[in-house]
Amino acid sequence: MNAKTSTIALKLLNLYRQEHVIVGGWTTVNPIFVNEATDDVIKELRDMPTGKLLVRHIENLRSGKTPMDSIDPELLPYGGMMIAEDIATIKLTANQWQELEDALNSFTPDQMGLERFMKLDVVREFGEEWQNAIRSALNARPQLLDRWNIVNQTYNAYRLWDTANEIIANPISERSRAQVQADMPEYETYLPMFGDAGTELLTKLRTFVSSLN
Repeated sequence: MNAKTSTIALKLLNLYRQEHVIVGGWTTVNPIFVNEATDDVIKELRDMPTGKLLVRHIENLRSGKTPMDSIDPELLPYGGMMIAEDIATIKLTANQWQELEDALNSFTPDQMGLERFMKLDVVREFGEEWQNAIRSALNARPQLLDRWNIVNQTYNAYRLWDTANEIIANPISERSRAQVQADMPEYETYLPMFGDAGTELLTKLRTFVSSLN
């Protein structure tokens, strides 16, 4: 695997996930996809989780099917986590809705709050796809999306905190450096939420990836 190709593929995938926080949105990121997705990068993307969705989007852009300021609604990523291709719209029971609404309304954006939320039956039922499933279900009750975004952001923050600490403690490969470099916008978004400790960790990550340059 070519390290440069992997780095570009990871960068494009990160831009795809983070379009909602990038100034200009699709108008900004779509030309980058078209210009930087070489055949080797496309091949790399096809082997990555959710990368096939991005490949389809790039193909649509190049064929003219999708305008350069847009995306096919079926290929939209949600909250930094893309909806898996095989997940249909999720329908919850009345009891599940009650459990979920109560949890969203009482959620506190800290580790204890996140741990309580992760123990919900309605969350545990969907396993690793819980974010995708809950987000899909909330299409039926969009008034809860603001509360959901707080949960999603809190989860992403703690996930990146744990990942960053593990990487710093065990730097093992060029691939991990490439992954950190591609995900740097996410680290820059979430790690400052942890105050001075997060800023210090972010500085260590930047030093970690500097060897790629």
